Amino acid sequence: MSKRDTRLYITDIFIAINKIQRYTQHCTSAQDLRWDELIWDASIRELEIIGEATRILINSHILENQNYRKIVDFRNIIAHGYFGLDEEEVYSVIKDKLVVFENELIQLVIAKNIPIEEVLLLAIEENTKITPLVEYLHKLYERFDNAR
Repeated sequence: MSKRDTRLYITDIFIAINKIQRYTQHCTSAQDLRWDELIWDASIRELEIIGEATRILINSHILENQNYRKIVDFRNIIAHGYFGLDEEEVYSVIKDKLVVFENELIQLVIAKNIPIEEVLLLAIEENTKITPLVEYLHKLYERFDNAR
């Protein structure tokens, strides 16, 4: 099991979701996504990060295996599927499932009273030149801070 603070993995997931949403905001179809190699490659990488962080959160008993194992399995398909990836499935995950996972993770942090604000501030500091990400992290910070 990782010795890294689990709050960092939660933040990794939030950051990866935000990046994917920003990268793909102009994609209106799976083909738009697949044939823009920079967006495709960057999104696939961030999906791998989400899957790996989710695996660690499951192993740390922050997330329940039966509810989130499919995210880890999807990461494994992505990491080992290479040229066999179905762009329709990837597009569906990005457009339909990421926002659901993000909201579930927000609710979990609030419900379990996970003190994530300090880690969000560190992430803001590390990413000061990435304005849209910093704005997103500030909104998350305020949401968690107001929930306490």
